[in-house]
Amino acid sequence: MTAVREATVADLPDVLNVVDGAALRVDVDSLRERIASGDVLVAVEEGRVLGTLVLDGDRIAAVAVRRGRRDQGIGTALVEAAADRRDRLVAEFDARVRPFWESLGFDIEPADEPDRYRGVLRAGTG
Repeated sequence: MTAVREATVADLPDVLNVVDGAALRVDVDSLRERIASGDVLVAVEEGRVLGTLVLDGDRIAAVAVRRGRRDQGIGTALVEAAADRRDRLVAEFDARVRPFWESLGFDIEPADEPDRYRGVLRAGTG
């Protein structure tokens, strides 16, 4: 059973590993600060970090799941846990992951960059 909880400083290496595996860029010092402020969530199963979500205010700065564990509801669980903590969530993403964000109830519009989108989820709409 996968559980979602706030990350601790001890989770930092695992969080970095998951983020790096998803080819996302996150500043280590910023990540450490986000963990300290309770803005990093991890999905854990049997003590192993399977996915992570990094919040920056109401913005989802990163969401990543280990390659071998994708399409198993872990990303969804992370976003739902983040939605429980915020009245509004904002995510920017490219077209290939648009169906994921739509499935979670995000209102989607084109972003400023070509082939990029911005999604907004408000409390009670997901």
